[in-house]
Amino acid sequence: MKTEDCGCRQENSEDVARRSFLTKLSIVFSSLIGLMMVLPGLGFILAPVFGRPPGKWRTVGNVDQFEVGSTVLVNFEDASPTPWAGVTAKTGAWLRRVDDSEFIAFSINCRHLGCPVRWVEAANLFMCPCHGGVYYQDGTVAGGPPPKPLKRLPVRVQKKKVQIETSPVPLTTTQV
Repeated sequence: MKTEDCGCRQENSEDVARRSFLTKLSIVFSSLIGLMMVLPGLGFILAPVFGRPPGKWRTVGNVDQFEVGSTVLVNFEDASPTPWAGVTAKTGAWLRRVDDSEFIAFSINCRHLGCPVRWVEAANLFMCPCHGGVYYQDGTVAGGPPPKPLKRLPVRVQKKKVQIETSPVPLTTTQV
């Protein structure tokens, strides 16, 4: 309806109800968007409170398969495959037999930016092809940009089987 004096339209109850509904709807959608933006941050902050999932021991071979002083790449089922990786997702580690009873294992990922390192037998060094990171056979940094030694993985021998404890893939870099 129009008023005679100002030409303004008077608000009826139908317009008020519609405006109120749209206001409430926009508040709900804005709240949902805000919540979606905050949840990942909360998950990151609260994750340490709930602890890490327990590791799983994976058999990588018999003790007699590995020569003393040798460093070999061993493959095993990934502890945290992504949904698109499939059920047969595999990962690996570098396993070094130090002596008759001692083994050490390293993550295959460089601590600089996470590229896979390779063992160069002739030089007795681990080398990262991405940015020239170099590690000694004990995993310590020999040169290049890596800020830390290769991540060591727990190893045990049970019933003549060498086992490596795996857990969800750790964040191996210090840079974002």
